[in-house]
This record gives sequence, C-alpha cells and structure tokens, in this order.
Amino acid sequence: MVHFGFSYVGLLFLIMLFVPNIIWAKNKPEDYYRYVKNENKFLLFLERCGEVLVSCLALIFSDLNVRFESIWSLWLLVAFLFMVLYELYWIRYFRSAKTMKDMYSSFAGFPVAGASLPCLAFFCLGIYGINIFLTVASLILSVGHIGIHLMHRREVAAPKKKKVIFTVIKVIIAVPVVFLLSVTVVSIAMRNYNWFSCCTDTSKGVCESTYIPIGGQEQYVLIRGKDKTNPVILYLHGGPAGPDTCISNSFMDGLLNDYTVVAWNQRGCGRTYFRNIKTDPDNRTVTFERALEDVDELVDYLCGRFGQEKIILVGHSYGTMLGANYIRMHPEKIRAFVGIGQFVDEGRSDEMSYEEAMANARAQGADTSSLEATYAACQESEDLLTKINIRGAMAPYLPSGIEANTILMSMFSPYTGYDDLMWTLKQADLNEYVNLNKPLFDLVYTVNLYDNGLEYEVPTFFISGACDYVCNHYLAEQFCEDISSPVKEYREIANAGHSPHYSHPEVFTELFREMMNSVQP
Repeated sequence: MVHFGFSYVGLLFLIMLFVPNIIWAKNKPEDYYRYVKNENKFLLFLERCGEVLVSCLALIFSDLNVRFESIWSLWLLVAFLFMVLYELYWIRYFRSAKTMKDMYSSFAGFPVAGASLPCLAFFCLGIYGINIFLTVASLILSVGHIGIHLMHRREVAAPKKKKVIFTVIKVIIAVPVVFLLSVTVVSIAMRNYNWFSCCTDTSKGVCESTYIPIGGQEQYVLIRGKDKTNPVILYLHGGPAGPDTCISNSFMDGLLNDYTVVAWNQRGCGRTYFRNIKTDPDNRTVTFERALEDVDELVDYLCGRFGQEKIILVGHSYGTMLGANYIRMHPEKIRAFVGIGQFVDEGRSDEMSYEEAMANARAQGADTSSLEATYAACQESEDLLTKINIRGAMAPYLPSGIEANTILMSMFSPYTGYDDLMWTLKQADLNEYVNLNKPLFDLVYTVNLYDNGLEYEVPTFFISGACDYVCNHYLAEQFCEDISSPVKEYREIANAGHSPHYSHPEVFTELFREMMNSVQP
C-alpha cells in the first residue's frame, strides 16, 4: 500500500490522455479561443492543479501496476474501459465537423465526455491503487475540468428539456453510486492513514505480508516491527478458524517500537486455506496435533530469522488453548505467554455464565422459561452450533461490554485483502464453515485445561474483559490462581467483552508492557 516506484499503468493512461490532446491542438474548433476568455478563474486554477498532480502521481506509485490477485482489480478494469471510451470519443470528434458543440458533446451516455471520462479513469485508478493522493487529485481535476466543460456546453448548445421520469431514474441510480464511492474514498483514506501512521523503515525493521512453508503448506504471516533485533511476539488467533490477522494492527501498532509482532493465519483458514485449496480443499490435514506442530515450526522459523532464543506467545480465545498446550510442550522456546480471553473449560464456562444470567433474570422478575429450555437443549446436544445458542439466550441478562466494530476495522485496515473477505463470506453458512475445520471445533467442548496439569514453566499472564462470558472471566481468574508459574498475573479490562485487545487497545498495550517488565530477558 502506497509504495513508491514507477507505474507503467500510469504511463499508459497518460499516453492515452496526451496523444489525442496533442492531435487536437491542430484540430481545434475555429471559434475555440472566443469561448476560452470566459472560463471561470477558480475552476481553471483547480483544473491546472489537478492536471499537474494527476500527471505526477500517476507515475510514482507502483501500487497502480497490475496485481491480478488484488480485490481491487475490477477498479483497474473499469478505469481502463473509461480510457478506451475516451479514445473512441476523440475518434468521433476527429471524424466530425470539429465544432465546439462536437467537442463538448456526450459520448456513451457520459456528459462532456472529453472531461468526464479521463477524470473517471484516474479516479478509478486511484481507488485501484488504494491511493488517497491520486484519488483526491482526480477529484480536484474533475471539479475544474468538468466544470469548465459544462460551462462551455451551456454556451454552445441550448439545454434540452428533460422528462421528469428520466430525472427521477438518474437520481435513483446516482444516490447508491455516490454512497458507494463515498464509502470507498473514506475507506481508502483511512487505510492510507493507518499505513502511514506506522510506516516502517525496512532497512532496520520489517513490514512483510508473505507466505512461509510450514508443515507442507505455504501459510500466511504478517510480520511488522521497527527494529529486527527486538523481542518477537507470535499472536495465535481464536476461532477455531477465526483469523484476524488483517486487523491485528489495531492493537499491535502500539508495540512496534519495542517488539517484532507476527500475526498468522493458521492451517485451514483465511489466506492459508485459499493458498492451499488445490492440494487440501477439504482441510484433511487439519488436526489439533498438527496445529501444535505448525506452531513449533513457526516458532523455530522466527527464532532463526530474528536471532532469538525465545519468543513471546500471545493467544486469543481458542488461540489460548493452543498456546497453553504449546508452552507445556516447549517451555524452552517461550519467554512468556499471554492469554487474552483465556480458554479453560467451555462447558464449565457456560455453566458459570448461565448461573449468573439466571440470577440476574430472576432479580429482574423476568420469565426464565425460555432461557432454561435453551440451556437444557444445549446440555443434551453434541452439536456445537446448538451449544452456542445459549450465549445468545443469556446475553440480555449479563453485563454487556464494549465490543470493537471489526467490520469497520477490516475496511480501514491496510492489510485487508481479497482472501480475507472471501473467508468472511464463507462463514455465511455456519454448518459448512464448522465442518471445514470440524476436528478443531469438536475439541472446544471436550478440552479442560485442568486435565493437562497446572505446572507452567514460563511466565504466564491472563488479560480478560470484565464482561467476557464467552470464555468466562471468573473461570480465567480462578485458573490463574490455581496454576504454578515462575511469574503469573491476571488482569481485567473494565467494560470489555471477549476481545479486550480490540475494544481497548491502549489499555491492553499498557497492561502487556507492565507484564513484560516483570519477565527476565
């Protein structure tokens, strides 16, 4: 995103823009200069500024070049089609009588096509490159260039009387189009802002979105940090199969100065799934044991690449179950473990949340029959989706914490890509989604961390939301008291739910730093 470098696509667009204009210089309408004297000075200023900005910016960003795998590729196609229409408009003009009316006419339904088509092309090119600079420059050009052309068109051609029905249809079409474009521009602006706010000097640090070989697959990782010699944090996402790598910047940005942070799409989900879909479309290699082996390979890779003897492991939700098992297997490779929304025993977690919900419901004088029936059904069922229903039933009677808007976070993240969107859409069919990683989902209600032993050889910390009833915060606190560890601590974030690192990133970062200060290097 916003990478400086030569753009051959930008050069092509500029050639398609300038060549017809060079030919036009010798084929101007006879009375052209009589109208030029009347041009609005402010619009003329915007037009000149826009021309300079667009011409320069179109050439200096390599993001404008062809990227077939990009979710934004459709915008490049649309931009190119606008330029093709622009060339056809000029062919028609050169074959016409070359009057002012011909020059400022419409083409293919686009008014004042000689101005609107190239402006639309560069606007779409800016969107394709996720580049707010070219996008804004094209808007500046549009106001000046199209505005001047519209003034000339009114001077040389009497306005046609339009039927009301056509005006209504245009408005109906224009409203959603303008809304979509406005949302797109805001998204691009925020993505650019978030990119530049933590821009990394890669001669000292690292900012890398890539795939590395792990367990016979190419698996996706996002690696970021201001200094490659800093301690390394590996973040294990939850779910299972709930990758949030694309929005991990929202809570990790505050750690980049002091840590190299690594977010990973685990086997069988997100970008890793789509990368290996041809060789493992049904996720036959997905097991919890394989997941632990993948973690071990990734830890070894990170230690070797960054010259570390140990790394810091951070897990969220299901990722804490993965992390808690891993640190017991390989304590020699882990400097510290931090569990966010710590998984302990989901059956007991739901039971504790249910007891609190029932107490609150009765205190409110509410009818609890539906809640009781739902809980009874969940207790009898082996189906994970049925068990999850109890959470929705309990929610009205439990304290609700602030939860981050992950949709907006994804829209505004500079690291969101096509495969991230496609994996989100896969979750529309929950049964298919769960079946794709069934071996992992089957574990959720069968694992109890107490059964694995309570001796942890590495510093172990827990951060929960005070309103976390998915992985009940009371149970996480009790688990922290029960384990033995060289250093251990449990902290809660007020008014936070199951993802406190997203809803309260500044508080999370502060707590994380405090915990790491108690760990020996």
